[in-house]
Amino acid sequence: MHEIITLQLGQQSNYLATHFWNTQESYFTYSENDEPLIDHDVHFRPGLSPDGKTETFMPRTVIYDLKGAFGSMKKINALYEIEGEEPDPTQLDLNPTASGVCRPGKTVLQKADPIQPSPYTEALNSGLPPPRPTPDTVRYFSDFSRLYYHPRSVVQLNEFEVASTIQPFEQFSTGEELFRELDKEHDLLDRDLRYFAEEADFMQGFQVFMGVDDAWGGFGSRYLERIRDEYGAKIAIWTWGLESPLKTMPRDKRLLRLANESRSFAELYTHSSILVPLSLPSRLPPSLTNFDPTSPWHTTALFSSAVESALLPSRLRGQKKETLNTIIETLDLTGKQKVAGLQFSINSSPINDFSEGIQLDIRLSSSTADQIDVYSIRNQNQRTPRVFSQLLTSRGFSPSETSGKEGEELDEKGRRIRKSSYEPITKTYATELAFPILDSFPEIFTVEKDEEEEKEGAEVKVKITTSLSTDSSVCTRLRKLKDTVIKSIGLEDREMLGNDLAEMAEEYHEGWSGGSDSGEDD
Repeated sequence: MHEIITLQLGQQSNYLATHFWNTQESYFTYSENDEPLIDHDVHFRPGLSPDGKTETFMPRTVIYDLKGAFGSMKKINALYEIEGEEPDPTQLDLNPTASGVCRPGKTVLQKADPIQPSPYTEALNSGLPPPRPTPDTVRYFSDFSRLYYHPRSVVQLNEFEVASTIQPFEQFSTGEELFRELDKEHDLLDRDLRYFAEEADFMQGFQVFMGVDDAWGGFGSRYLERIRDEYGAKIAIWTWGLESPLKTMPRDKRLLRLANESRSFAELYTHSSILVPLSLPSRLPPSLTNFDPTSPWHTTALFSSAVESALLPSRLRGQKKETLNTIIETLDLTGKQKVAGLQFSINSSPINDFSEGIQLDIRLSSSTADQIDVYSIRNQNQRTPRVFSQLLTSRGFSPSETSGKEGEELDEKGRRIRKSSYEPITKTYATELAFPILDSFPEIFTVEKDEEEEKEGAEVKVKITTSLSTDSSVCTRLRKLKDTVIKSIGLEDREMLGNDLAEMAEEYHEGWSGGSDSGEDD
């Protein structure tokens, strides 16, 4: 079934993953005559409802976060309370109402007020139409979640508290140390991951959502190192690396974030099959309305619409479905171009000219270390990066709109045959399945509704075009990142980290050639 197991590491990642899982849940169909376009077995595990007869599905995912980050979510949800499953003794309640320490003598019980569910969650639990959340009502990622998780999916790390100013979880080395301590005590892969891996029939790999500019970068780097050691070089590890907005941070915090990011890049480049950094660009197109860049619910919704669309081919039924490894083969032709960029456009015209690599409205893989404003590039004719390879996904368009150029030839791997070595290696996917705007999703896109969609309760959808690509901007970015942070790194790590970033950057310099994949020159 080519199952993919997901890892969610940290608050930002859990916001993004919640949007992702809500979208996956919306693809389920409940009519025998309505066959789904999505193969749910890739990301969902089968189970039984409390009556023991009805098949249910829960995400193949492991969710890590700090104490206080889960909101009103409970580890043992309604399904498992009814089934009578005992809680995992290695895990504590996520929303405790009391805490105490057993010592000789009198016991003092301290009670804390339980975190109340959001209006959205309360309505779902009551079977009522939920009100659309707002930035004010979304305090935790659980406040807009539409589905249940298996109890083994939820792992709270009680050693640190979310948003703590006394013991902040913000340094790469802090995350490394926490992982090593927990892994030494519990063997995290055996305790948390192996259950999902062993029940998979034919696991193709891992999808990882993680922060890269705080302590989660260190925690995730060591976690992926263990996965690579355990499952070998052939297993696909697709990493989405989330970066925080840096504009409003003081200089010392920015330098710390960039230093963490540089360490994460060097480590994840080694252990990941593909690393896609995700950050909010400095300028956004007018098609985004009512967008609040300070709201994690908004920013991760923007990320999720692109992330979910870009890897849609890995979930489509039939011959259109790809695996993570076949997608990686298109992007990483040399085995050393593991850092890819993600761009997307909303409700734009389909792309049919791929000769120089496309530039879409929103580029999510830039940072303050190297701000590449693609919206300005497209509208002011600025110099564009050299694109080496690209994987394009168009969704919501009719077949006639995405048919491509007449007589265009493809190679045995389904890639477009290039006319010169300068052209990027390109593979395209198209599906009529548009991106659904759910009631849990913020209204950040300008959507033109037809008469049917104007009807109350009709599902709103948007057309999305995404591009996953490797290009020369990675070289510039890594070199600038190296120059920015190298002086803030300790002497014992400075030379090694500088060399690692320089070697990574060299793989994306402007003169790269695709070798045997280059095709015929003009």
